[in-house]
Formats: sequence, C-alpha cells, structure tokens
Amino acid sequence: MRIPAPLAVRRFVKETVTKTVILAIATLAIFLASDLAVPQAASAYPFWAQQTAPETPREPTGRIVCANCHLAQKPAEIEIPHSVLPDSVFEAVVKIPYDLESQQVLGDGSKGGLNVGAVLMLPEGFKIAPEDRIPEEMKEKVGGLYFQKYREDQENVYIVGPLPGDQYQEIVFPVLAPDPSTDKNVNFGKFQVHLGANRGRGQVYPTGDPSNNNEVKASVAGTIASISETEIGGYEVTIKTGEDTVVDTIPAGPELIVSQGQEIAAGEPLTNNPNVGGFGQKDTEVVLQSPARIGGLMVFIGGIMLCQILLVVKKKQVERVQAAEMNF
Repeated sequence: MRIPAPLAVRRFVKETVTKTVILAIATLAIFLASDLAVPQAASAYPFWAQQTAPETPREPTGRIVCANCHLAQKPAEIEIPHSVLPDSVFEAVVKIPYDLESQQVLGDGSKGGLNVGAVLMLPEGFKIAPEDRIPEEMKEKVGGLYFQKYREDQENVYIVGPLPGDQYQEIVFPVLAPDPSTDKNVNFGKFQVHLGANRGRGQVYPTGDPSNNNEVKASVAGTIASISETEIGGYEVTIKTGEDTVVDTIPAGPELIVSQGQEIAAGEPLTNNPNVGGFGQKDTEVVLQSPARIGGLMVFIGGIMLCQILLVVKKKQVERVQAAEMNF
C-alpha cells in the first residue's frame, strides 16, 4: 500500500526528531558519566596561570606567574623530607594560612568565603604517585583531590584548585621519587622544589583587565558632583573639574568611602580595598639519596666508632702496664 506524501513526510520528520532527541540524551549521559569518572579541573585560578604562561609557571626571575594576578603578598609554607629514597612515596605538605573569618568580594559583588589553589614544581623525574602506590594512611590525608599537570608533557609540575579554603588550608601532595637505576635521566643529589600558593581572588584577569577586587581611585582631581548607583550594582561617581566633568565607574563589591561635595585629589581612593587574599611563594630542597651511600656511611661511622673504642682499650692497657712497672 502506498503511503500518501504528506503522511510520509510527517512520519519521516517524527522519526528524525526522535532519533535526534535520543542521540542528544545519550550524548548528555556520556558527558555526565565522564565527568563523574574522570573529574576535570575547574576553569579558574590557578588554571588561568596556564593561559598567561603556557610553558612554565616559573619566570626566569624566579617569580611564579600567579603573582601577576594576585598582587598582595601572603605567606606560604611547604614541608617535605630532607632526603628521600629512590622509588619511594613521600608527602609534600603545602600550608596556606589565612583568617577563616575573612570574607572576599565575589564576581557579582557579594561576599563569600575564600578559595585556595597551588602550583607545585617538583624536580625532573619526580611526579604525583599513582593510586596503587599511595599508602592507605596517606590517601586519607590527600582526600579526593585532583592534581592536574601544568602541561601534558610535564609530569613534575602540578596545579590544584580552586578549593574551599576552610577545608584545605593544608594540601597533601603524594609524591613518587624516581629511581636512577631505571631512569638514566635522573641522578642522585640535591634538587630544588618551588611552590606558589594563593588564597582569594586576584586583582587582575589574564586579559589584563582589573577585577572588582581592587581599590578604586579617582582619575582626576576636583569636587564630587554626584554619586549614583548603577543597575548592575556599583556606582558612577561624577567629578567636576572646573567646567568639565569626569565619570569614574566603580564595580559592585568595593565599598564607597567618599561623599557628594567632597574635594578629592587625583589618585585618592574612592573605595576601600576589598582584597583579603594574596599570593605566597616558597623554595626548598630535597635530596634523592642512594641506599648504597647510606650503607657506606653507616659502615664508615661504625668503623670510626670501633677505632675509638679500640684506642680507649689500648690506652687502658698502657696505663695498667705503666702502673705495674711503677710498683716494681
């Protein structure tokens, strides 16, 4: 039986729409499943460091690139063993201290808790330990953190974050030391470790534009003629300079500290400084120690101790002989 043309068209359209919907649902399911199985790094700091410095986070001057956006200086600490053995897993503990009661200005101008993030540059050959090499006790300290490579072809430079600062003032990196017996590119010796850690939002975006986490200053000197709120939050401050007027726009977030009719100088603050975060950098060292050298050192120290003991025993024998000769 031949199907009328309009009916055939409707059936074709219905089947096409049905297949499209099924395909879209399947694609969405695969996308969500892949995100749960393999978590992706958030597109935020310190991810932005990869955009401004894609090759390496450490500049020739020694400064880590995060300092280009996080302008305030804050402390950062790292604790690692002084020396480690080949093919062993050890902890690199990063500490990012700050006042947990601090509230930062968010992108929409509201207040919220601080996030933290870190960049860890390990020596060549060192890398984050695979899951099956991490001891159970260390896994509890690491938690569910995801460490992303700074570059896909670099296994010794990692970034982590943003993370909620009230939960991660200490971040534990499980590090696997290389084995020179299997990796000929690695030798025993002392190596540098570099850390960059930030808390809170930056003052500059990777594009070079300032964020709303900044103190806003007057562009010209004059008298504040008017202050008006904008629809998206923030203010427009009109400054009268003689016969001309200049409008300075203040984004949502910083608090206004000037009033209408006030005389103001160029560069004088119009708002407070809302930034409560900042960036810290720390450099330290780790020694990749050879077990044979440790064994040789122990034998050497044991030999010295034995020689000292024999020397004391010999001295006592001489003293006894001398005492006996004096008695005769």
